Amino acid sequence: MKLSIIIPAYNEEKTIRSVLNRVSEVALPAQISREIVVIDDGSTDQTEKIIHRFIDENPALLVQYIKQPINQGKGEAIHTGIRRATGQFIIIQDADLEYDPEEYGHLLQPLLAGRADVVYGSRFMGGRPHRVLYFWHTVGNRFLTLLSNMMTDLNLTDMETCFKVFRSEVIKSVDLKEKRFGFEPEVTAKISRIPGIRIYEVGISYYGRTYQEGKKIGWRDGFRAIFCILKYNLFVSPPREKPVLDLETPGALAGKN
Repeated sequence: MKLSIIIPAYNEEKTIRSVLNRVSEVALPAQISREIVVIDDGSTDQTEKIIHRFIDENPALLVQYIKQPINQGKGEAIHTGIRRATGQFIIIQDADLEYDPEEYGHLLQPLLAGRADVVYGSRFMGGRPHRVLYFWHTVGNRFLTLLSNMMTDLNLTDMETCFKVFRSEVIKSVDLKEKRFGFEPEVTAKISRIPGIRIYEVGISYYGRTYQEGKKIGWRDGFRAIFCILKYNLFVSPPREKPVLDLETPGALAGKN
């Protein structure tokens, strides 16, 4: 089995090498190999040069590099990565190291155990390190999660988390539209409609960064998230996604590697 690690990056010259090193070195469950899919979303700094140097220095790694000619937004970069991913599982990793690659095994466990189709990594479940930063960001995240839950009838604690792991066939079946930070509420609304979908949450660490350190999301993205929650739950009624197939046992999956 293979885990495709999607890394959207835009002007991340300060952290992209560290992210790539960490992602390439992290220990995965024994039956899982890795594929790194980096989408450079029109960076204008040294991000592209650093990625090429990493690829040249690590020829044994399976790395796909896609350069978007202009900045189109994080959501569009993720869409591109999902289309290009070849693994049985897909995880999204931000290029700023706010989320720790060492927790991949923790996130994969419900999938490998045959219990889940999608796993959300929650920053608010407790028990793991969490950098203390912006009060109103936390209030905003909790409000967006509450509003999303009211629309989807899920009981998530962190809808806005970047750390989401999907069975590949599930996320590739979803018709995604949002090009920026609206990806999170849109994908949550759409996967919640899939008959038989099994969504789990696990607690994760969070090493947030300040705006001075390069954080990009702002208050406009919060209003866009509200719009997306309402749009994709109330005003857009796409055909229900195809039912999720019964997940085979971990042993059977391992035998197909």
